[in-house]
Parts: sequence; structure tokens; C-alpha cells
Amino acid sequence: MSAGATRCEKEQPEVRDNKLQKQETGFLRWEAAPHRGVQALLSNTRDELQLEMTAILGFGNHHVCMKEAALLDYYVCGFWWAKEANFTPKQTSFTMAVLHMLLDNIREKRLPLVENLMEFAKAVGDASQCRTSEEDTTPLLDEEEAMALISYIRNSLFQKYRLYELLFTTSREELLTGTERTVEVFACRGALTPLEEGIPTNLYSQ
Repeated sequence: MSAGATRCEKEQPEVRDNKLQKQETGFLRWEAAPHRGVQALLSNTRDELQLEMTAILGFGNHHVCMKEAALLDYYVCGFWWAKEANFTPKQTSFTMAVLHMLLDNIREKRLPLVENLMEFAKAVGDASQCRTSEEDTTPLLDEEEAMALISYIRNSLFQKYRLYELLFTTSREELLTGTERTVEVFACRGALTPLEEGIPTNLYSQ
């Protein structure tokens, strides 16, 4: 086993310098990449973004560590979604801060789903309120943007909540054993693959 795999086995992957701060305006921002850093990341291709995010988060073992690979994908997909949604750098920073907060609530605080949903609702609510700054009285997220973010995080995190809980509470050996058992089950099913089992028998006659 490689040194990277051994390190992953003993330690939970942690996001380096991935702090959250609240601006005076009341909403979260992602301190792992300040405003200018987020703006630069928004101009990257998907491959460039993954390389940059790997360095920002300090995930040097993602090639051999299942947890780091899953978390890297979580952050890269979230950032890329914000880019495709045409979010501004401030909105993207908020999105990443929320993603980190929710994950941290699972990893460190062990919050159950309902309590984490309440934390998420509060954060989005704060971002949807008009700010008190004289320079800009508009909310960070309008109704359509807030609903889009809610939909994304519901599908990417909350619908997979149990999987993320297992990611932080299950050892590497247990994860691998579970994978091996799944492979054995499929191998014992016979000639039909899972995809073939789901295909209607009259598909080709339609």
C-alpha cells in the first residue's frame, strides 16, 4: 500500500484554510479563495479548475484516497455548477461557503439531516434579504437564484445525506469490504447485468 493510502486510512481529509466568514452584510463567504481568487477560478476550464481546487483544498492524495476523491468532486462540481449558473464571484463564494458549512456540519458536528436543513435555510434566507449597505441594497440572491441553489444542494447533498455520513464514519477497510460484497452479489446473479434487468422485454419490438 502506498504512503498516500496509509495516510488517508489514518486521517480524515481536511480542507486546508477553508474557513468561513460572515461579511458585515450578513452572508457567508468562502475564505479558501478570496474574491479575486474566485474570479480567477471562474475563467478556468473544468480540468484547470480541478487542478486549482486540489491545491486550494490540500487534497494531495485524491488519486489513492477515496474520501479525498469524493470531497474533491463535491467541491469541483459545486463550483462548476455556480459557474454554469452565471453566478457572480460573490454568489459563487457564498455557494462554496454553504457547501463547506453543510459538509462540516456532517463531519464535525454530526448534525442530523433536519438540523442541517435548518442551517441551510438560514444561510439562504440571510443571502436573500436586502443588505443594509448604502452602496448596494439588493440581496445577494434573488428568488430565482435562491431556488436554483436550493435545488442543486438538495440533489447533490441532501438526497445523498446518508452516503456522506458514511463517508466520515466508515473506515477505509469497511468501505472496501462493502464494495467487494456488492461485486459478489452481482456476480451471483447470473448472465443478466443490472442494466439488462431494467430493460423491458418488448423494447425492441416497439
